[in-house]
Amino acid sequence: MKANKMKFGINYVNTQSCLHQLNGVTKFLLFLTWVTVVLVTFDLRIISGLIVAGLVLLKLTKVPFRVYKPLLIGTSTVLLINALFMFLLAPQQGMEYMGTQTVLLPLMGGYDITAETLFYLVTVTLKYFSMFPIALVFVFTTHPTEFSASLNRLGVPYKVAYAVSLTLRYLPEVKKDFVNIMHAQQARGVDLSNKVPLFTRLRNVVKILAPLIFSSLDRAEVISNAMTLRGFGRAKKRTWYSLKPMTKKDGLVLLGLAVVFALSIAKRMMDEALFWYPF
Repeated sequence: MKANKMKFGINYVNTQSCLHQLNGVTKFLLFLTWVTVVLVTFDLRIISGLIVAGLVLLKLTKVPFRVYKPLLIGTSTVLLINALFMFLLAPQQGMEYMGTQTVLLPLMGGYDITAETLFYLVTVTLKYFSMFPIALVFVFTTHPTEFSASLNRLGVPYKVAYAVSLTLRYLPEVKKDFVNIMHAQQARGVDLSNKVPLFTRLRNVVKILAPLIFSSLDRAEVISNAMTLRGFGRAKKRTWYSLKPMTKKDGLVLLGLAVVFALSIAKRMMDEALFWYPF
C-alpha cells in the first residue's frame, strides 16, 4: 500500500518578509492581543474582519500556500465537526442567546433548525477559526532562539524563555513523528483515505495519536537528561547569540496593539447583548 505524503510545516520559515523583521516579543504580543480580542467578542463583524486580516498577514509571510493548506483544511474540518456536536448537544442554544425563534426546518425531538442556531454556530465556528491564521503567522515568522532571547531581556527568567524556545523547536519534530507513524500504520493496512467511512477514519487516527504521545514523552525525557548533563540552570544568567533589538516599527505596532486592546475591552463593556444579531 502506497503511503500518502504529507507536505506541510509548522516551523520557522525565513522568507525575509516584513513580518520577519519585527521583534519576537512584538509578534507574541500581537498574538496575545489577537486572542484576547477574539475571546471577548461575539460580534461576527469583528470576527470576520480578524479572519480577513489574519489571512492577509499569512500572505505577507511569503510562506507558500501549499505549506499550510493541509493545516487550514484540517482545522476547518475539525471545527465543522465541533459545530455538528454543538448542535446535537444543545440545539436550542442559539435561540436562548438571541431571544427569538425563526424555524427554517422543523425536525423531531427538539432539533429544529432555526436561523438563530445557524447564526450562533457560524459565529462560534468562525470565532475559533480566527485565531488559527495569526498562530501560523507567529510560528512561521518567529525564530525560537531570537524570541527566547527577547523574552529574557524583558525580564522573563531564562529557564522559562528557553522552555518556550524548545516548544517552538519541537513543533516540526512532532510533525515528523506524526508522518513517520502514519506511514508505518498505513504499511500495516490502516487506511486514512476517503475510501473508508468517517468514523472508521477517526478510529484509525487514534492509532496514530497514541504512539505519537508516547514518542513525545520519550523525546521530552531525552531532552531533559541532555540539558541536565550540560549543566543547564546552574547559572543565574546566560548570554544569547540571537538577540534582536526593538525598533521604531516594533514601537508603532505595539502602540497600535494597545489601542486595539483598549477599544475591544471598551466595546465589550458597552455591549448590552453577548451576541451581535442583526435580525
